[in-house]
Amino acid sequence: MAGGSRNRAGKPPPRLRPHHVEKQSHASERREEEVVTVQSCWAPSFHTAFKVLLSARFCAALLSNISDCDETYNYWEPTHYLMYGKGFQTWEYSPAYGLRSYAYVWLHILPALFHSRLLKANKVLIFYFIRCVLGFFCALAEAYFYKGICKKFGAHVGRMTLCFLLFSTGMFISATAFLPSSFSMIWTMVAMAAWWTHYDGVAIFSIAVSTIVGWPFAGALGIPIAVDLVLRRQRVALFCQWVIISLCLVLVPLVMVDTMHYGKLVIAPLNIVLYNVFSDHGPDIYGVEPWTFYFLNGFLNFNIVFLMGLVAMPLGLFVDNMLKQRSPGYVPTHQLLYTLSPLYIWVLIFFTRPHKEERFLFPVYPLICLCAAVTLASFQKLYHFTLTERKRQHYTIASNWVAIGISVLYGLLCVSRSVALFQGES
Repeated sequence: MAGGSRNRAGKPPPRLRPHHVEKQSHASERREEEVVTVQSCWAPSFHTAFKVLLSARFCAALLSNISDCDETYNYWEPTHYLMYGKGFQTWEYSPAYGLRSYAYVWLHILPALFHSRLLKANKVLIFYFIRCVLGFFCALAEAYFYKGICKKFGAHVGRMTLCFLLFSTGMFISATAFLPSSFSMIWTMVAMAAWWTHYDGVAIFSIAVSTIVGWPFAGALGIPIAVDLVLRRQRVALFCQWVIISLCLVLVPLVMVDTMHYGKLVIAPLNIVLYNVFSDHGPDIYGVEPWTFYFLNGFLNFNIVFLMGLVAMPLGLFVDNMLKQRSPGYVPTHQLLYTLSPLYIWVLIFFTRPHKEERFLFPVYPLICLCAAVTLASFQKLYHFTLTERKRQHYTIASNWVAIGISVLYGLLCVSRSVALFQGES
């Protein structure tokens, strides 16, 4: 029995002295520090991101033009009518059609009325105040979107998405536009960030607000969330619970407001879907465009980032599969198919429709920036794991010049485009 605690020479096993334990502890800490250094990189905080985005959106509120007649006649005119008792009515607001929701307009009027009564502001100031309010909430949603990206995709993808959002001409146009598609863009960012950070109830509710109050077709962006919750994670009860809550909190008040204004029961989101999808003429009576329309428009608003965004999923999957085979320590991008699929669903639906308008892409503008950042990160990973020898460095260190070069080129092209829009259309 005693031999069990001794070695073959009959001597007891050596005990670790305190300084040996201390050395091992320090060595372990150094290894942990090395791992942290390898796996992390710098990114702005939420508050910093919000402040820089807010500055850009306030600039858009003051400098961007109204680029769509729908904004003028279907939203600013009803706003003027409800606030001052005068305004033109378009056929969409006729009780015979009931395609537009007064509840959506009232969401913008309430802060404007408060501002008008408090400061006795004139109509011009009210106009810019509403645009600044839109810019504020867009910047807040973008900052939350950025935070969700950092958690899901990593700091580098997050900071590159932030850069692309900040300088984008598309965001300059859409962020402060008084349009349901811009409203849906804001709530889509909230929904995606909540989904990535596992606030599932917030994600479902945000999609409901985007779809019911904003633009019904934006509900297509919630398909991956529903598939993830119901089929992949088997959270059917939670999904059904939040769908019911969302319908009660969003659809019921909207129907009540619209019924009061139209003088009869009106469900505006349902009416617009029935008119555009199931009627004999559909939206094509307003004009059709060739298949190249969105590619040209996207390149004008996002230049190289638009092209990068379109190839994010195939390139990301290719790089992940290749590096998993060649580099045992490589960690693949998490759930690439699920997280990037909303953009491709939108492209599949709208790029194939004959009737095309710029505002139809507003809800996926932030997703274009995200996908472009994923494309850039995939290229940098490929460069790092195949062309460099220092594998323990963060994958961006050896190729930061690529990210900086693309950011500078993208920023210059976007700023020049935004300035051209301001000068040419003012």
